[in-house]
Amino acid sequence: MALNRHLMNSKDSYGWINIAVHWVMALMMLGMYPLGLYIVSLGYYDPGYRIYPNLHRSLGIILAILLLMRLGWRAVNPTPRSLAQQPWEKWAAHSAHLLLYVLLVIVLASGYFISTADGRSIHVFDWFQVPASPWFRRQEELAGMIHFYAATTMMVLVAMHFLAALKHHFITKDWTLKRMLGVNEENTL
Repeated sequence: MALNRHLMNSKDSYGWINIAVHWVMALMMLGMYPLGLYIVSLGYYDPGYRIYPNLHRSLGIILAILLLMRLGWRAVNPTPRSLAQQPWEKWAAHSAHLLLYVLLVIVLASGYFISTADGRSIHVFDWFQVPASPWFRRQEELAGMIHFYAATTMMVLVAMHFLAALKHHFITKDWTLKRMLGVNEENTL
């Protein structure tokens, strides 16, 4: 792989910044879902009760920052052309990406509201604090329900996204997956 790969997207390929942020966010999302399920199972006296929720909250704030960066980057960068052949595939891909963004915003917002419902700020790895919201006070249950169902729906959509990428790679045999791995037709591994 050539080291002179562009940082910016082109009409045919993703740049390294987009690729890196995509995979970091994907790994964080995939790790945070089971961590969240584990946190719900912890009892008050469990030693992890003091550690894992703070880790989950901190990672959630970092993920929110990455999402804002990604959306900003997307606004100033071209999105590579779709390699889908059928109009319905293009529509499905566009709709799925949009729904992933919407669900991620809902998951992050509801997680924030769960964490600040008691009026306390979120301490992000002791680096900085995110102040509590004046809204959604004492609404942990509602925010928790929204958080769980939106996160679960998002994980189902992530699985479908992954399966669609595998379909493009193994069945359609196009460059959709390879582009997000940093490989394009002129720059093969």
